[in-house]
Amino acid sequence: MPDQVSAKPRRSIGGWLLIALPYSWLLFFFLAPFFIVFKISLSEIAVAIPPYTPTFDPATGWRGLVKMLGDLSFENYVWLTRDSLYWKSYLSSVSIAAVSTLITLVVGFPIAYGMARAPTEWRTTLLMLVILPFWTSFLIRVYAWIGILKNEGLLNQFLMWLGLIDQPMTILNTNIAVYIGIVYSYLPFLVLPLYANLEKMDASLLEAAADLGCPPWRSFWTITVPLAIPGVIAGCFLVFIPAVGEFVIPDLLGGSETLMIGKTLWTEFFTNRDWPVSSAVAVILLLILVVPIVLFQNQQQKAAEKGL
Repeated sequence: MPDQVSAKPRRSIGGWLLIALPYSWLLFFFLAPFFIVFKISLSEIAVAIPPYTPTFDPATGWRGLVKMLGDLSFENYVWLTRDSLYWKSYLSSVSIAAVSTLITLVVGFPIAYGMARAPTEWRTTLLMLVILPFWTSFLIRVYAWIGILKNEGLLNQFLMWLGLIDQPMTILNTNIAVYIGIVYSYLPFLVLPLYANLEKMDASLLEAAADLGCPPWRSFWTITVPLAIPGVIAGCFLVFIPAVGEFVIPDLLGGSETLMIGKTLWTEFFTNRDWPVSSAVAVILLLILVVPIVLFQNQQQKAAEKGL
């Protein structure tokens, strides 16, 4: 019998168009702005509009491009390592985002688990309650916490009425207020993917564990938690990534000692009008967020291939 050679299936035009759509979106709305910001980060500050001297003028053509490659200067990136303000802002932002993500996970996991184990007729209502805060402007919701957390606010008045404190606590304009604001604002981003993951879990696994004499707490840690890991990872990414670059919450709820890269970037861009340095700050921030995600996805892909 002649050897049969398996040929790769040819992708149809519709398949190519389907793949081209997300890649086109990525090209125009991510890569193109990124290269523009990266180009500005290699420029020099100038008293002009815009306030920088471009390293490359498209009108010069290929000669200008060759000259630009020979005159590239990474002085703005070197400056970020010299001034402690920037690397402290990065470290503080990552630290605050990590703690906020952990608190959000501790609060959000019981909520998602309770929603997944609730009667079917109640799940839609509970899901609507989680999404309900999105019906109000993000800025208004953060402003509302100012009235709650200030010294004469609702929280202090309630605690004094209960007799738990004798005088108002200073919560507003501290890192604690920033944690509260981030957890409140991004809690639905963790609950929703985690709920979607827990809802698909086969309840018969828990019943089988109970029939074999496994106590509920042990079946929770050995069955429920491992199966919920994909939802936990997705939710933590959805909280951690925007929290690192958060500006509104630390600006409104944090104090002068609250150091986050979003506030530093705003100051450099709009107050100091140093677009090259602020662009370098944005590029480094993007790399801090994107590189770990890409490495994690590659590791997950390799693990999936080995599993197959």
